[in-house]
Amino acid sequence: MRVLITGGAGFLGINLIRYLLKKGAEVSSLDYAPFDYPDVKDKVKIIIGDIRTRESVERAMENCDYVVHSAMALPLYPEKDIISTGIDGTKLLLEVAYKKNIKKFIHISSTAVYGIPDHHPIYEDDKLDGVGPYGKAKVEAEKICLEYRNKGMCVPIIRPKSFIGPERLGVFALLYDWAYTGHNFPMIGKGDNRYQLLDVEDLCEAIYLIITLPNEKVNDIFNIGAKVFTTMREDYQAVLDYAGYGKKIISLPEKPIIFSLRILEKLNLSPLYKWVYETASKDSFVSVEKAEKILGFTPKYSNKDALIRNFKWYIENLESFKNQSGVSHRVPWKQGILKIAKWFF
Repeated sequence: MRVLITGGAGFLGINLIRYLLKKGAEVSSLDYAPFDYPDVKDKVKIIIGDIRTRESVERAMENCDYVVHSAMALPLYPEKDIISTGIDGTKLLLEVAYKKNIKKFIHISSTAVYGIPDHHPIYEDDKLDGVGPYGKAKVEAEKICLEYRNKGMCVPIIRPKSFIGPERLGVFALLYDWAYTGHNFPMIGKGDNRYQLLDVEDLCEAIYLIITLPNEKVNDIFNIGAKVFTTMREDYQAVLDYAGYGKKIISLPEKPIIFSLRILEKLNLSPLYKWVYETASKDSFVSVEKAEKILGFTPKYSNKDALIRNFKWYIENLESFKNQSGVSHRVPWKQGILKIAKWFF
């Protein structure tokens, strides 16, 4: 089993590489970022390159059976990078994969393609309404996938919920930092909404099932998420309880906070981008019945399990990233004005 992972140096990429190596696969990584994982560096074919560059893509797909396409510019990146990576990069990858007769091209999409739906749970055949450059790029990328499926390729599409686990920081580092330092944690709205998450190990399992099951069974679209989740307040409180300081989730009035965050975002003082703060107080969960029935997918981790597992990794590895910040999932996001607000919690 020879698998190429685009975005192999990213959060999902490294977790999937470790997972597939344990399954005996030969793994290659294509990413423009350095591959700085000493534990597996000697076991992986590393291609430093861009999915928007033909030479890099051609070289990465040599002697390859399967492609897992997880590379994407995240929502905090400039719009032009999101569009060119999400759309142009996906198109080039599929073009080369088609030419090289790749057995399966597994596209990692996102539940962001559903926008802000008017009902829950969300099913795979619900309408798509991508919000912002990231959501729109994901919708367009799926359309390209369907074009190549119509040409005879096996192009499974996975729509995962927000996934967390070892190596995941980003927006979740805000919660973990406040929990670790013994602070209450603010939440937009009452927190009585249900916001489904996903442990990255469960996502890796779903990807592995799609790689190994027959093409005719998996050449479809699958929602992937946790099976067990409660309200956002209860799930996030589990992290504060684990930290052991007796701190609580503090509800903040939704409309004034969102209005303030819009202004702060324009001033580059907000640690959150629009998609996060506009949807944080809304229900957001998908049905995983299709994946359960067709793939035999059985999530091992609840929301609480996944959050606490990620928090444990955060504590154990804090020294390695405590002075870093950026816009990817592998580093903490800048806290902006929350750094000052923290003193009041």
